[in-house]
Amino acid sequence: MADHIIDAKTKKLGRLSTEVASILQGKIYPSYNPKFSGNDRVIVKNINGLSVSGRKANQKIYYKHSGPLGHLKEKKYADVFKKDPAWILRHAVNLMLPKNKLRAKRMRRLIIEN
Repeated sequence: MADHIIDAKTKKLGRLSTEVASILQGKIYPSYNPKFSGNDRVIVKNINGLSVSGRKANQKIYYKHSGPLGHLKEKKYADVFKKDPAWILRHAVNLMLPKNKLRAKRMRRLIIEN
């Protein structure tokens, strides 16, 4: 079990989340097997320095729907980042991992520090 410490100060959201997702799956090792969850932990520091390219800070929108008609909630990236920047990285990595029973185990090994 190894700890990978990543500094997010000058990194882009997409590049960082793909790097974290591949480490959590264990794809960085030659002995990678998709049916095992992997053992490595990822510690991300300086999450407040995370950035996005272009005008995504104002144009990227996160959607949430509760079910009934007319209950679609929208939040801009800038507002969510101001409130909780760790949620943005956790959400991006969660969507990049395979949708199976191992995803929850892999996400538990992602540690985000400010």
